[in-house]
Amino acid sequence: MSEQKKSGARFGTLNIKGLKEAPAAGNAVQRHVHGPGCNHDHGHDHHGHDHHGHDHDDVDGFTHVHTAACAHGHDHHGHDHHGHAHSQRVIRPPAHRPAEGGGTALQLDLEGTLPGETDDQGRFARLEAALESQHGITDVHLRRDAGHAEVCIHYQPSLVSASKLVALAQKTGAQVAARYLHHTWFVRGMDSADAAQVIEHAVSRMKGVLTASVAYASERLVIEYDKEELKLPDVEARVKALGYGLEVPMAGHACSHHAHGGGLAPLLELPLVVASGVLLAAGFVVEHFALAPPLVATVLWALSMASGGFFAIRGSVQSIAQLRIDIETMMVVAALGAALLGAWFEGAFLLFLFSAGHALEHRAMEKARRSIEALGQLRPEVARVRRGSEVVEVPVADVARGERIIVRPGDRVPLDGIIREGKSSLDQAAITGESMPVARKPGDEVFSGTINCEAALEVEVTRLSSESVLARVVDMVAQAEAQKGKRQRFAQRLERTVAPLVMAAAVLFPVVLVLTGTPLKEAVLRAVGLLVAASPCALAISTPSAVLSAVASAARGGVLIKGGIYLELLSGIRAIAFDKTGTLTVGRPRLLTTWAAPGVTRDELLGTAAGVEALSAHPLAKAVVDGAAEARVTVPAGRDLEAIHGQGIRAKVGDDAVEVGSVALFAGEVLPPEVTAEVTRLEEAGQTTMVVRRAGRYLGVLGVADTLRGGARQVVQALKAGGIERTVMLSGDNALVARSIAQQVGLDEAKAPLMPADKVTAVKDLGRTHPVAMVGDGVNDAPALAAAAVGVAMGGAGSDAALETADVVLMSDDLAKLPFALELSKRATAVMKQNLVIALGVSAVLVVAAVLNLTKISQAVVLHEGSTLLVVFNGLRLLAFRPKTPATPPQPATGPQPAAG
Repeated sequence: MSEQKKSGARFGTLNIKGLKEAPAAGNAVQRHVHGPGCNHDHGHDHHGHDHHGHDHDDVDGFTHVHTAACAHGHDHHGHDHHGHAHSQRVIRPPAHRPAEGGGTALQLDLEGTLPGETDDQGRFARLEAALESQHGITDVHLRRDAGHAEVCIHYQPSLVSASKLVALAQKTGAQVAARYLHHTWFVRGMDSADAAQVIEHAVSRMKGVLTASVAYASERLVIEYDKEELKLPDVEARVKALGYGLEVPMAGHACSHHAHGGGLAPLLELPLVVASGVLLAAGFVVEHFALAPPLVATVLWALSMASGGFFAIRGSVQSIAQLRIDIETMMVVAALGAALLGAWFEGAFLLFLFSAGHALEHRAMEKARRSIEALGQLRPEVARVRRGSEVVEVPVADVARGERIIVRPGDRVPLDGIIREGKSSLDQAAITGESMPVARKPGDEVFSGTINCEAALEVEVTRLSSESVLARVVDMVAQAEAQKGKRQRFAQRLERTVAPLVMAAAVLFPVVLVLTGTPLKEAVLRAVGLLVAASPCALAISTPSAVLSAVASAARGGVLIKGGIYLELLSGIRAIAFDKTGTLTVGRPRLLTTWAAPGVTRDELLGTAAGVEALSAHPLAKAVVDGAAEARVTVPAGRDLEAIHGQGIRAKVGDDAVEVGSVALFAGEVLPPEVTAEVTRLEEAGQTTMVVRRAGRYLGVLGVADTLRGGARQVVQALKAGGIERTVMLSGDNALVARSIAQQVGLDEAKAPLMPADKVTAVKDLGRTHPVAMVGDGVNDAPALAAAAVGVAMGGAGSDAALETADVVLMSDDLAKLPFALELSKRATAVMKQNLVIALGVSAVLVVAAVLNLTKISQAVVLHEGSTLLVVFNGLRLLAFRPKTPATPPQPATGPQPAAG
């Protein structure tokens, strides 16, 4: 849990119709840093941050006004102790600054302006065009700064005001978001990566489709479309015409229900491969032993070609119909070319090995898919529901929120919920990766797919089956391949470029050979060999196999990586910024020190403080009240609570006025030197201090602290050993406390006190010298997570916001999952590099051999298909990934940790 969440509603909200609620950033103006596509030179202002100020203007006409909820505070280090609910999704407010030519550049959060948008294609292009057509707007484009996307609008203030521009942007964004939608299907019957490209190409050309992406490894089609121009059944009909089927995915299922039961490919692929091999061998035997006329062998080889090339021929016809050249087209052309020249055996052998390689590739990819689907199968299909006086078995899809389910010992929990009766321990390894069962009691949350180990539980359902943490994790993992990293995009671009070039070379090569005196038949056969050698089959599958396997392996280990792009980015991280409370600490403050002033008893001090703190629900107040209860101190009743924002609280005990708060609460007054000395001593020891005064008399000082997470120091050591060059803690607490904790954990630096906008700036500053990851809870530190190259959220199993906002989610609160994720990402990236080297290297060697006539067609085919299988199985090794260094077991905390202010 971040400092902001612990500190409550300290920051006001920007209430602009159409924009999501956002914490104000004070007077901070971030540097306008454009991506490579921007040619504008923008000035920037640097302002100081007012950590306790109010009423800041973020945009002309939109004043940063605190709500009534913010009218009180109880702050010991610049933090409000009386928290209030925040929106789960945190969107940064607009910022504006001078631009070239006297105009101004207004920056709006992309997610807040165009909900659901993630890149600069499709729907954003519509938003861009709509805004640029408006009077006073000179340019609109997307900019990214360390991974955070913003809409940058250049305008002339003399023609349009910032307030009107914000309203226009949100209105236009809402219209675009309502008209242009996303949709996802399973694709049934794909038999190759080329089939995925055929479908993608065909769908992308349909009227109303903005973007289309088909992920072969995870069998998903994702489109952005204009709902006024395209009907979804039209897409299904178009894909069906190509010979494939589409199915809307059910939540929690990584694979189609007709798995690999849709279309002809799953049913006929292996039988056709076997038939092709048998016919190929029969033809060889007939010819070699002269058992029949040569025509018989030719017929057998022709049948072998038809059998082995069934799906390749179908795919090549579809590609040619779309004026595309792909790998299947190249293989079919090569085989037919060999056959027309009388080399029937070589042609049949080529298609047999090509189809056999694809069959093995499919089985291998299926293994990776099934490892993901196995997560979804952990959830029982039925639940035992208490209805009236009976307990009946009901399909999980029919269980409503609020119903009570019975979970017997040894059973898996069917639905997410809250325990209402019973105590037990649950094995949560499938969700969080925790190796040991965890104790659960009434009021605790349980997750679908976990195992009840000891006693029966009665659980109140809080999420439907389609909304469970397990279902959402499976969906996100299955869709991860669609978020392609730079190596995956490079491989795809290279494949699309190479295929037509190779085809052109195969046409020109025999012409050159004939002109230099080579017989026509030999020249064409060598061209066929070149076509086989240069076909980028291995390249097409080199990265998807590694990405799918790595993401599946991470999910089994309790880490959700949302795509290949984040897998690659994570591998390059060299600096990590940590939020403090709930990340490096357990987030449960407790009273550690009770220092009574001379002439004051501990009971008087603690009882008085607890009397007024009992009026507050903040964790720090609870720590004082709990401390008084443990000490069995008599607590007088408090009344008339007044919260002083950013300082502390006032109340009455009897007829006496009581103040409890930070030193700032007593600003302008002279504190007794012994009180000041004690405050300094406790803060240097890493405790948050509260000075207590009653009826003008200083009673003493209370020190409240959290404890470090078990193994936090060991995790930091493991990160540094794994290549992390810089570790920083970002905290809203005071500098003394922050430095104390950083030293205990072993971090290089602590930055404090920081407001949320300051944390964003700190992350960006760090990102200028190191690729940086930000680790937090994914809720109130979302802006800082977004500003980092990779945002990592902890405790995702219990947080909807963490699942939605972060790029990488640690499903449990175990920090040891972070080194695991980093090591896995590095291994996966290494495998992707290996696969690219294998794919390109083998092709290069074969091309040279084919040009120099050093290899036969059959040899080229064997090496070509062998390299394809090699990269697939090399990628699948990641399914068995185990970290070199085992996860650090929880260690006792080395010292007190201050609670977040």
